Amino acid sequence: MSRHPIGDRAMTDAERQARYRAARAAGVPTVRTRRPAEHRSQIRRWNASVATLVQLQADYAAWLDRLPANLRDSATGEALQAIVDLDLDELAAVQPPRGFGRD
Repeated sequence: MSRHPIGDRAMTDAERQARYRAARAAGVPTVRTRRPAEHRSQIRRWNASVATLVQLQADYAAWLDRLPANLRDSATGEALQAIVDLDLDELAAVQPPRGFGRD
């Protein structure tokens, strides 16, 4: 996500550096944000991903059922049919190995 320019035009690298140095000299506190850390185990992330895939497959199956008959042979219909035909039961049956006491 890009930031909007502060003025009527984007600053040059030299202007940005001068603003940074002036703020440091004035003692303006620096505000840094971080992304939230992922605290779920790999097994939980795997299970959540498989559940998402199963839910998406059900949504695509419903979309395919609502698709008019004249569009079933189109590229959209063929793509939806390919997604519905995937066997996710095997994927859901797989349980990743537990790892060194972290899971």
